[in-house]
Parts: sequence; structure tokens; C-alpha cells
Amino acid sequence: MKTRSILLATALALSACGNPDNSKAQEGVFAEQPRVVPGDSAAMKASFAPVVREAAPAVVNIAARGVQRVQSADPFFQLFGPQARVAQSVGSGVIVRADGTVVTNYHVIEGMSEIKVVLNDRREFPAEVILADQRSDIAVLKLQGVDGALPFLRIDDQEEQQIGDLVLAIGNPFGVGQTVTNGIISALNRTETGISDSGSFIQTDAAINPGNSGGALVDMDGDLIGINTAIFSRSGTSSGVGFAVPAVMVKRVVDSAVGGATAVVRPWLGVKGDTVSSDIAGSLGLDRPQGLVVTDVYPDSPASRAGIRQGDVVTAVDGVEINDQGGLNYRIGTKAPNDTVQVTVLRDGRAQTLNARVQALPGDAKPGDGATVSSGSLAGLRVVPLNPAFADSLGGDPFLRGALVTGVARGSLPARIGVRPRDVIRRIDGREVVSASDLQRARAGSEVVILRGGRELTGRMPG
Repeated sequence: MKTRSILLATALALSACGNPDNSKAQEGVFAEQPRVVPGDSAAMKASFAPVVREAAPAVVNIAARGVQRVQSADPFFQLFGPQARVAQSVGSGVIVRADGTVVTNYHVIEGMSEIKVVLNDRREFPAEVILADQRSDIAVLKLQGVDGALPFLRIDDQEEQQIGDLVLAIGNPFGVGQTVTNGIISALNRTETGISDSGSFIQTDAAINPGNSGGALVDMDGDLIGINTAIFSRSGTSSGVGFAVPAVMVKRVVDSAVGGATAVVRPWLGVKGDTVSSDIAGSLGLDRPQGLVVTDVYPDSPASRAGIRQGDVVTAVDGVEINDQGGLNYRIGTKAPNDTVQVTVLRDGRAQTLNARVQALPGDAKPGDGATVSSGSLAGLRVVPLNPAFADSLGGDPFLRGALVTGVARGSLPARIGVRPRDVIRRIDGREVVSASDLQRARAGSEVVILRGGRELTGRMPG
């Protein structure tokens, strides 16, 4: 310690005796250095300021309001029907194009009619929703009255992130103003979170609080790698794990919106399967549980044409590991219709790579109210036959076959035995229902199988 003090005193004395006009003589350990984007882990420990300076101007605050009708819990006020109330929502968003295209979460603007966006420099713009995709929880807004180019973040959809990478979460938690938190990527391709049945999320320990929804998850290059969407916490605070929608899905939604689409058209592969468990892995001779065992291939689907078979184990799509149905649905959903994907399967213990051209789900997603059954024991029902696109639009299994009940005539036999709207009539006397005319074969004593709320109910038509 003494030696260091002497050296420091000597250095100060020499500095004081130097030429005051020689600027280079004044440089040293006390000279201010310009801040640049960190180039290594040591530099990152010093400050995230350069990254924040680049990214923060593109992160915005979103305030939305709308009128919703709710049923009162008070029996007296229930006599007057649903009551109107003003609902408000506060969240965050990210400008992704200089023309004022903004990305946020679907749940931030759901049911809202008036949206105001406040920039980091305090400018305010009204905004309109140009595409809202509930399944990915992503909405795309367009700012109104923009004059000149706005700061924006580049969407990095290359998926080069690794577990352990440093990330920043930027948003507007609690409505107190823009806030930055840091953490690491703790998991990738996280499925089965309960957030979405076809989502695959980036997991981070960066604090994500109420109001952070729709904010930016950025890497150390200052690029947008995800949109913060949820946090799991036992305490309800930021002491949990956060989840972000990956940039590859964000870009898919943005591209659809900018291209003029009003909805994201998700292609499908036409494969249904079960997650490989330890027991299944052992029976298949695998060294570890990994992949999805194909249990069904839809006829004339992209998977069928590519040669994928029942019993194959799908292990990867375009080199990304697949471990469950949700992960497969998500990976295919990031593609555009007619894109070609490489599907890696294990068959008879050998790995094979098959090329499949994914396509939009077949069928009409909005077939209307359907047709009325005019004869037989089920006369009086109005039904719509299911197809993959229609079943998927309802949040169901695209493989599901049957007839969806949309109406039941008052006083009809189906009404008396308890058939309800939204029931799916699956089979009559053991034969699958694929059209409205199939329901006319129901007679007294016919066995009818109905799917209701995820449960199959079996009964016989009365005489």
C-alpha cells in the first residue's frame, strides 16, 4: 500500500511539471474516454449506456382506452343487463420502421378503441391497429401524423442467441417512465408455458414488471430479439422469469401487416404426435428423450407429400430441435405459405432429412352458419362441418372431424335431449361425420358420439 502511494504521488508530481500546452501529456488514467458499444464481457461490466442510448429512443409508452360492457355482480343491477364501463390499458411498444410502425402485445390493445403512443422524447401520436394476432400476442400499430423519420430498432430474426447471453429489457413499468433492466437469456425455445399452445419463448431473468408488456428485449448489439410478453412469479413481482416472443415471429407478423394482410396466415405441416418420454425413448433405442413421435399424418398434407410417416420421430425443423407439438407448430408457424422446410426424422434408427413445402391449412376458416338438418332424429340442428382451417380458427385441433352445432331449433328432439350449440357431433353408429348430410342417417336407437368441452359423450337416440 505504501509503495503504491509513493508511485501515485510521483506520477502526480510529474504530471504537474509537464508542458501544459502538450495535450497528449495530459492524457492518462484520469482522462475521459468516449463510450462505445461494449466489445467484450469486461467492457460490458462497465456500462450498458451505449446500448441503451441506441435502443431506448425506439421504445414507446402505449396508453389505450375503450368502452366495455360487463355484467354486474349485484343481482339488482343485473336486471338492467350489461353495464358500460371505460377500460384503460398501459403498456410498452417498439418502433420497428422509420415510418412509425410499432409493435406491442395483443393483450395491451385488446378491446381498445383509442390508442395514444408517447415517444421517449415526449412526442405523442394517435395510433391505429393494422393487424392484431392473438395467437402470438403481437399487434402492429401505425402512428398517425408522423412527419419525418422516427428512431427504430432493427428486428434481428437470425436466432443466433445463446443461453447465457446478456440482454436488456426496456419498457414502461408501472407507468413511471422508461426503465431499463438487465439479465441473461436463461432458456430458448421454451414451450408448454401456458401462455400459448403454439408459442415458443425466450426466457430471461431480466426484470419484467406490469407495463413492460410489449417492450423491447435487446441484445448487446442493440437489436430487437424479442417482445416482452409475460412473467411467471410466485410473489406477483419481478422476482421471477420473464418470457419474450422471439423476433422471428415478430417479423412474421410485421411483414404480414406491412404487406397489407389483416391476419397472419399460418401454414401447417399436417403432422400430429406425442412427445418422446423416457419410456418411449427406451423402446425406440434412443439415447435420450428427444423429438415428437408421429401418430397421425393428414391425408394429402405437406407432410404426407414429403414422405413423413406414422411412427417417424421428428427431431428438428431447419436444424432447430423439436421436442413437442407446440414447438413444431410454432416453428412451422414462423414460415410463410409455400416455404420449403427441412424436417429431420428418425426412422428405423437412422436420421433422414425430408423437404416439405408448407401450405395454408385447407378449408374455409369462416364457413358461415352452416346447413339445417331436415330429416332423421337430429332434424332441427344447424351445423357446420369442420375442416382444418375452421377448427384451427376456433382454437381446436385441425385434425378434428365432425359437425359443429351452431343452432338448435326450439322444441326439436335434439333440443329435448340436451344437444347444445358448440357441441361437435363426431360419430353416428360408429361412422365418422364429415358432412351435414351424414347427420340425416341418425334414427331411433342410433349411437351418437358428441364432443363437448374436450370430453366425448356417448348416447342413444330415443325411440
